[in-house]
Amino acid sequence: MDPAAEHRQQLRSLRDFLLVYNRMTELCFRHCVCNLNYRLLTGREESCLESCAARLVRANHRLMGAYVGLVPAMLQRRAAEHGPPAGPSGLPAAPEPAPGAAESSPDAAAAGT
Repeated sequence: MDPAAEHRQQLRSLRDFLLVYNRMTELCFRHCVCNLNYRLLTGREESCLESCAARLVRANHRLMGAYVGLVPAMLQRRAAEHGPPAGPSGLPAAPEPAPGAAESSPDAAAAGT
């Protein structure tokens, strides 16, 4: 993978993480924080936030585990639907020559005369 593509992938991963983190923070805050008249959280709010965040993290781990388990099967099915895998140039991979095929090619016969 070239450095630019790797950098874009890292930025996408960071962006995805931050979106999940911000959404989780917003959900838990709206659910747990009732009174904005005080600078500090109450013990009840803090406990609620910890519990809420833990539930969302556990749910995210379960989802990611299921995703990781499904991806290989999805890739295999997609590869079967679309034919043989592409070579490095994006073209279908060339079949390996059979042993002894070089001796029977027209070029080899012309080189031998």
